[in-house]
Amino acid sequence: MSSTIKVAELFAGVGGFRLGLDGYKNPNHPEFNLPAAGPFKTIWANQWEPPGTPGKQFAAKCYQTRFGSKELVVEDIAVVLDKFEAGEIEIPDVDMVVGGFPCQDYSVAKTLSNARGIEGKKGVLWWEIERFLRLKEPKYVLLENVDRLLKSPASQRGRDFAVMLACLCNLGYSVEWHVVNSAEYGFSQRRKRVYIYAVKTTEGWDLDRRINEGVLAKALPIKEPDAVTKFELSSNILEVSENFGKSLSKSLFGTGGVCQNYQIVTYDLEEDYCGNKKTLRDVLVDEKDVPESFYIPNSQLEKWEYLKGNKREERIDKKTGFKYFYSEGAMAFPDSLDKPSRTILTGEGGSGPSRFKHVIKTESGRYRRLMPDELDQLQGFPKGWTNTGMSDGNRAFCMGNALVVGVPHLIGKAILESNDSISKDV
Repeated sequence: MSSTIKVAELFAGVGGFRLGLDGYKNPNHPEFNLPAAGPFKTIWANQWEPPGTPGKQFAAKCYQTRFGSKELVVEDIAVVLDKFEAGEIEIPDVDMVVGGFPCQDYSVAKTLSNARGIEGKKGVLWWEIERFLRLKEPKYVLLENVDRLLKSPASQRGRDFAVMLACLCNLGYSVEWHVVNSAEYGFSQRRKRVYIYAVKTTEGWDLDRRINEGVLAKALPIKEPDAVTKFELSSNILEVSENFGKSLSKSLFGTGGVCQNYQIVTYDLEEDYCGNKKTLRDVLVDEKDVPESFYIPNSQLEKWEYLKGNKREERIDKKTGFKYFYSEGAMAFPDSLDKPSRTILTGEGGSGPSRFKHVIKTESGRYRRLMPDELDQLQGFPKGWTNTGMSDGNRAFCMGNALVVGVPHLIGKAILESNDSISKDV
């Protein structure tokens, strides 16, 4: 086995995992150059926006502009794997599979009644990840998703994640997971996501020691947990799907955990980071470089303030006529420049008033929205990374779907320093 770790990037978006692991070096664009986490090399990738998506393959076009077209397959992953199994195409063998698989069905932006989890249209894409792992048998897996994954669906708390863990165990993987708030590790955005690291290993883990000595704990240090929960997961996927989490009001899964041979130790983690911390101010462009279209007219400020303000309003259900009170807490207006930003959402683009879009107050006293170049940097991408011909709205959409590049970079470095590393096998 080569010491180079060959990577396949699924649901590649604009290349966040690749940028974090492979780094970027291009003499034609030295302003984008970033260091690699180690000898990672992405040799195959897949990205596909489904039919009906406005702008369609804008993320794939950005990926191809920055990395070239050689490795990227722009087609539905299910169709691609069907073709591979039929012998119609080749997919190279890889050492590692990474992906921030679509999270809409787990997202807190969905109401509970609509959050169908692993049964939803996007949630079923887990099974394409499982199929890829079964077909290609990589040593490493690194996945990212919203932290709600650990407790979905509402009717069976934790079932979806339990199914995933059972699948990974069935395929011979040992697993770690951490919910990572990127701001707590020095990055300029408060983005909370679960990272799932899995490895095929013959080494028996001491699960209690692995909590603080595993790859994720080395990459993203945590304090010794006050308490842990231990249980065994069934190896029968159907049984897990039908029974796990029934009648539970709270998921068994904490924000951190380890799993090997269906044995689980889980806990709620607390970060242990003492380094420098970046803020929203650190990514702002000079005010003179901001187009007028990003400034909020005085006539719209009242609407913005209302949407971001505290509310308790009587409303009437149009279907039933039932009266109820709608409540909503206040959000900061404008956003603080001296703290990490709030989480970027896919709807960050566009000039219309919104509760969730960021608004800052400039030195001149005017209010404005964030520019795409600033959104790129809040995710750790180089300034202008998504400036490849797509609209400002699509640039914002890409960043709302992206990850904080520095997190997989740290995890990649920790993999290389661990007992799991390929370099220790050669």
